[in-house]
Amino acid sequence: MSETMVSNLEQQDASAALVKSDVLDQLLKPEVQEALTQLVDQLPKLSEMMSLMTKTYELAQKVASDRILIQDTVGGIQEVVKPLTEKVKGYASAAIEANDRAEQSENVIGLFGMIKLMKDPELQKMLRFGQAYLDILGERKKQG
Repeated sequence: MSETMVSNLEQQDASAALVKSDVLDQLLKPEVQEALTQLVDQLPKLSEMMSLMTKTYELAQKVASDRILIQDTVGGIQEVVKPLTEKVKGYASAAIEANDRAEQSENVIGLFGMIKLMKDPELQKMLRFGQAYLDILGERKKQG
């Protein structure tokens, strides 16, 4: 062997011996021994946690890569959101149309007109909703 190879081997041996003595010095410290004892005591729990984390990770990987599941989930969400969107659009267009009609109309609604409106089923429905909403707010205010 060449002298440089022998020199390198000697340096590696010296480094390994130094590392071993550093490790042994560390292991002889009481706080390190206490920490190792605690770690060994917790190994069953740590093993169980790692197993659970591994299973969770694998499930997440499967779900993230399952195109059919992703498409089904998106489709399901769209099925729920679409009717709500249509309903909101219907309410918004009715409100806009009602506003336009109210601005164009110059009818005066008097006492008898209001009495007649009180019989309207939609107004009654709105009034019942308003009353129930105010009751709930009052109850919550008392609780809080």
